[in-house]
Amino acid sequence: MNKVKPLIPPLQLYKKILREHKYLPQIQRELGDQYVKNEFKLHKETDNPLHIVGFLTSWQDYLHTITQGKWVEGSLSKDVLGKMSNEQIGQLYELMKETQHKNIIKGNEC
Repeated sequence: MNKVKPLIPPLQLYKKILREHKYLPQIQRELGDQYVKNEFKLHKETDNPLHIVGFLTSWQDYLHTITQGKWVEGSLSKDVLGKMSNEQIGQLYELMKETQHKNIIKGNEC
């Protein structure tokens, strides 16, 4: 039987995520912090309960992933990609480009 985890309140979840980012490499931390801050800010005024539950559940899953150190080998399944909106896929693509750009810059600084 699957246990349903209670949702962490938004502000508490936000703070826990940023706290966990302190254990990430600097580039991932910077990008992660910026992305988390932007996403929580964009969804601050959301009043649709289904969107709120989905948003908090996704971020809580993310928190669990980075807390367990599973982010290093993480990849998205076709099932997960299939459930994403075009906007989400676009955001993911932009995030990928930004991380590649930062890795190139970091490589040139060494």
